[in-house]
Amino acid sequence: MSSETKSANRPAVAVMDGLPAERRRWAVAAIFTALAMASLDTAIANIALPAIAADLHVSPADVVWVVNVYQIALVATLLPLGALGEIVGHQRIYLAGLLLFTLASLACACAWSLPSLLVARALQGLGASGIMSVNTALVRFVYPSRMLGRGFGHNALVVAAAFTLGPTIASGILAVGPWPWLFAVNIPFGIIAIAIGMKTLPHTPRAVHAFDFVGALLAACCLGLFIGGIGSAAHKASPGLVVGELAAALLLGFVLTRRHADHPAPMLPIDLFRRPVFALSAATAVCSFAVQGLAFVSLPFYFEDILQRSQVETGFFLTPWPLVVAIMAPIGGRLSDRYPAGILGGIGLALLGVGMVLLATLPAAPGIANIVWRMALCGFGFGFFQTPNMKALMSSAPPGRSGSASGIVATARLTGQTTGAALAALCFSLAGRDGATVALALGAGFAAVGTVMSFLRLTVAPPRGA
Repeated sequence: MSSETKSANRPAVAVMDGLPAERRRWAVAAIFTALAMASLDTAIANIALPAIAADLHVSPADVVWVVNVYQIALVATLLPLGALGEIVGHQRIYLAGLLLFTLASLACACAWSLPSLLVARALQGLGASGIMSVNTALVRFVYPSRMLGRGFGHNALVVAAAFTLGPTIASGILAVGPWPWLFAVNIPFGIIAIAIGMKTLPHTPRAVHAFDFVGALLAACCLGLFIGGIGSAAHKASPGLVVGELAAALLLGFVLTRRHADHPAPMLPIDLFRRPVFALSAATAVCSFAVQGLAFVSLPFYFEDILQRSQVETGFFLTPWPLVVAIMAPIGGRLSDRYPAGILGGIGLALLGVGMVLLATLPAAPGIANIVWRMALCGFGFGFFQTPNMKALMSSAPPGRSGSASGIVATARLTGQTTGAALAALCFSLAGRDGATVALALGAGFAAVGTVMSFLRLTVAPPRGA
């Protein structure tokens, strides 16, 4: 064992190989309940924006910040909280994040103005970051190594199910009550998950190095400015503002990299990116979620403006993708326990790319079945890729660096989705009515790049000591 690995972990704590079956079931219930809450919240807030704007007497442009502040707070703190989890224990970060998320949900429900709601949403985003930053790290310690693929498959299933059901749940709640109920519904589930988690979540290995608060601030500002810059581009802000935000993000990232050049566990995990499997898995994750972002921003416009379908029909057409992802995630997880992620991921992204091409070349007046099977093919490929890739990414990192690896999993997902959404907006700006078709074709290109990178993992040796 290298000196870096020794210094990164307390020698007195052995790395466990999963929890006993009974305790594992309860721990999984706590982990996935919190993950579902955090995943549902973005979709729920999107549906509630018109009602919030009317009730608080604010403009649509202003109320969009209800979503933006949550996203920025979430993404900016993923890597710092993942690194902190390696020092104080992943379960502590998870429970603290869940507690903050629950309290912030209460604050959102009680908000009396837009500023008060924005403060509560920022705190809620910080709580969601505590949940998501160490989520996959905890899954790694809850399931034994022989069942890791199954565990990550269940994890992906929860996210996909939340993505699928979010709009329906939000619409149902709004049909019987005012918008504050959308946030209040989190409170009982949060309390139950905290109570279960305190008794069942595993105590994970803890590093001996101190937490770098300056590095955490640099990382948070770097990621926050990067996501903010992409969001500004998507909302057609001035080129000077977009370039300034992205340039500042790159500068802070460079400073952080220099600061942690000799650190045993850098906040921006450059040590993990030196591992080819980890770097390729992270890059393919960004590509896959960029495809998803491009598709889910452009397709509603395509269905409604080009195909002249109603909003109800559009919602129906979008459902097969996440629904099939939810079905395929556990299947892909079981297969990843037997076959290399490079093969499974490559096949999945290739199918996703084919599906995007088929969507971009739909006939002028397609029937319902013609649309649905293409969306289902995209979901099949996306779901087939996700779980094996997540397992490859987490397994290629040493156990003592699970927090940072888990942070990268969430960061890659959110960065890819945000980038895809921004590129879709750019496609509409440049191509007008044909923007949706251009965005779908661009998504096929991202899927092709991801396919190549996934198969490249078969050419590199697995990391030692992971």
